[in-house]
Amino acid sequence: MKSPNFYGFHTFAEPGFPVSLNGPFRDNIRLFLQQCAQPQNYNVEGMQVWCTFLVYESRGVVLPLYTVEENVKNSETPFCDYCRCVGWSHHFVSKRKYHFIIPTNDEWNKPLDEGFCHLETHLLHGLIHCNGFGHLICINGIEGGSKYICGREIMDLWDRLCTTLHAQQITVEDLSKKHMTDLRLLYGVAYGSSWFSSWGYRFFLGSFGVKEHNYETAIEILSSLELDHVIKELTLTNGLTNTEQLIQHYRELSQTNVVTVRDLFKFMLSLKSRSTARPSSTAFPTKTSAFSVPIKRCSLGSPTTRCSLRNKSFVKDKPVKFRKFSNLAAHMDSRWPVRRLEHVAEVIVDALKEKKAANSVSNWGMTRQEARDAARLHIGDTGLIDHVLKSMNNVIIGNYIVRRAVNRSTRILEYTIQDLKKGNIPVPIEPLPIVRRTNNVSDDFAYLYVNILLGYDSVKSAVQTILNSKHFVKVWPFRDEDDDSLRFVCRLVKSCSIDLNNEILRVPPREYVVVPLYATISDLKIAIQNAMRDTYCAMEKLIVTDIDEMDGFEDSEVLFGVVESGKEISVRGYGLDLETGLRYEGGSENWTVKCKCGAKDDDGERMLSCDVCETWQHTQCSGIGDDVEAVPRFFVCDSCCSSLAPVQNRSEFGFDLDSYQNSMLMPYSMPELDLGLGLTYCK
Repeated sequence: MKSPNFYGFHTFAEPGFPVSLNGPFRDNIRLFLQQCAQPQNYNVEGMQVWCTFLVYESRGVVLPLYTVEENVKNSETPFCDYCRCVGWSHHFVSKRKYHFIIPTNDEWNKPLDEGFCHLETHLLHGLIHCNGFGHLICINGIEGGSKYICGREIMDLWDRLCTTLHAQQITVEDLSKKHMTDLRLLYGVAYGSSWFSSWGYRFFLGSFGVKEHNYETAIEILSSLELDHVIKELTLTNGLTNTEQLIQHYRELSQTNVVTVRDLFKFMLSLKSRSTARPSSTAFPTKTSAFSVPIKRCSLGSPTTRCSLRNKSFVKDKPVKFRKFSNLAAHMDSRWPVRRLEHVAEVIVDALKEKKAANSVSNWGMTRQEARDAARLHIGDTGLIDHVLKSMNNVIIGNYIVRRAVNRSTRILEYTIQDLKKGNIPVPIEPLPIVRRTNNVSDDFAYLYVNILLGYDSVKSAVQTILNSKHFVKVWPFRDEDDDSLRFVCRLVKSCSIDLNNEILRVPPREYVVVPLYATISDLKIAIQNAMRDTYCAMEKLIVTDIDEMDGFEDSEVLFGVVESGKEISVRGYGLDLETGLRYEGGSENWTVKCKCGAKDDDGERMLSCDVCETWQHTQCSGIGDDVEAVPRFFVCDSCCSSLAPVQNRSEFGFDLDSYQNSMLMPYSMPELDLGLGLTYCK
């Protein structure tokens, strides 16, 4: 085994360092692992692990960047929930996924454990399919558990890595919060874009039918609000004189005119950045304050599990705080109602009690898989179980405390319980956040955020539109390097030999292929064929027969002079396996989304299926709120109701359609502006 190399954290993956990679991602990742990573002498859940050692220079510490190769044919989760939730359901299943992970500081000298994909504590977790499409799952800066590295530095590293490896597109779902503020709303108002826009991420997909023009219009409405008008309305309606005094205070501090909400929030962000700067005696290089680093979380799970980026504060050198699970569940960003979350937690506690009673030894515990299997005996929704399990740590359920820790002997994450009545455990309950006016910039920010953005009725529609805009994407343009190779963007198109339906044509495979300068047309066909076979499960037997742009040329013709390098070409052939279970990233089931809000695909929000037409729609758009315990046992959508029975104003499911329309339209449309989010129904 070769001795490991060490690379600087802030310079790793800069152009040409430590290696120049000029091919597509599927080839570049192999060269990267060969030349820049050390293979580990262990596997995790059957997956091979490599490690790249990075030196954080100012602290003199070495941290690991793990790369884990997941072969989908051997994986328990071959399909990709992240692809499904961003409109990539009809991408062909890639053969390999690559996880890029920097664990939390305390795990730097330990091997990765089983269940690493589900941990929320990683400083970095990104996933890229071998076709170059991928997802940023989580980053955690200073307040998320990192002792040295802030969020911007981690994002810089991730962006350099994706660029060096020639990723095609990377998505992120931004549900991050900071001091009770949704950062996508705060940064949207202050800067006109997401926090991730600093690295080229742009709006990609909104929930509940939100389109990009809706998002941009909503940002413009909020950012251009005049403060004098806001003060007048809030004073008349709510009597919020503190808001006026607070705005006036920051106007006096500013050296420029503070006229709009955007002016105010940008100025306060700059003040916060200066007020949280570290003293020079303990400073180390950083590009941002703690305030501007979003803390995010995301977990893997079943196709129904929601990927989310959640806030979690990191308290150093303080006693462990326990939270009542009921309080935690009430403030979780979940598509399941609180009562269902609590029921699952109680089932898991019962299983832990049985396991503890059956084991007389003190060193006992249940692995995540054991707890999951025990819960499945009573609950069929595995996504719901996974969602609850990842939140069960230092929580109080009934008379028991549930803890989660790595078993030192097995190195596996385990759950245990302790009886509050018998253990005499001091339980400092973590209080819920309270917004109040203080002389602290962060608290002032939270106060204005709640009272101007969330409490101002005139802009509820625009606020909700931005909050429903969660998915962002960065697209790397095709690069034709200045060397002795020819590069092409290849798309598989419909032919008589390959029966591609319209859904596949909507998102066809798009692969980069590199051939020598004097390669022939025949060489290009073979290269395309090998690339497709190496990338997609459904194309293992693909035979490329034709290239549209080279029709009329013999296969022996040299490419140079026939077609320009960097061109997109259309490929035809046969041998596509349309019967394989590993066909689409969205799964093997056939489903159709057709919701009142205009959604045509899964957007990650809670949905239910009509028992007549079997189309899926949002529970919220169907009049089923978050507080219901379960969806109706039998559900019929409005369209099917209209065709099966005379249409009435009052539905058979117990809610008034007029009231439903008024309550649902309120957050999504304004009289003076059509955001394209109005809901319709038959009457």
